[in-house]
Amino acid sequence: MPVQTFLLERVSTPLGRMFVLTDAQASLRAVDWEDYETRMHTLLRRQYGKGAVELRDAAQPSHASRALQAYFDGDVGAIARLPVAFGGTPFQRQVWQALRAIDGGRTVSYGALAERIARPTAVRAVGLANGANPVGIVIPCHRVIGANAALTGYGGGLHRKRWLLAHEADWLGAQPAGAAPAALSTPG
Repeated sequence: MPVQTFLLERVSTPLGRMFVLTDAQASLRAVDWEDYETRMHTLLRRQYGKGAVELRDAAQPSHASRALQAYFDGDVGAIARLPVAFGGTPFQRQVWQALRAIDGGRTVSYGALAERIARPTAVRAVGLANGANPVGIVIPCHRVIGANAALTGYGGGLHRKRWLLAHEADWLGAQPAGAAPAALSTPG
């Protein structure tokens, strides 16, 4: 298996520094918190194989890192159409695509997400796919909550999930009356 080179950027956010990995085509490959670096490397190994990824520091800011900075600066829609390339199983990819269809400022339960992908009995598998998501925030697994509306698991910590949801709710509330929120979904 050939080694893939991803460009690494470190982006400062109100929640701590993030790693942003892009490929030669400028597609996102991973987004994770600096204090979860070990988890990011584990997810990369699972996605691409042991020793199949080489990280190099990016020479300049990517479109992805600028869009993420805009997201944190209040433009939640800035990440809507970022290109993402990922491995994963067909089921994981199906879940991740469904996640991108959840509008900023909205949440769904794990059960509702399972229903959206026509797999209503796969609630636990949906949760596992969320946990294997290598591109947090852009593939918004933080928008999935428990059936009782409780904040449950988030790889970056519940304090970050709480902040992200509040940030997006503030953004949604600031949208003009009657205006549809910018859908954070991509075709495919």
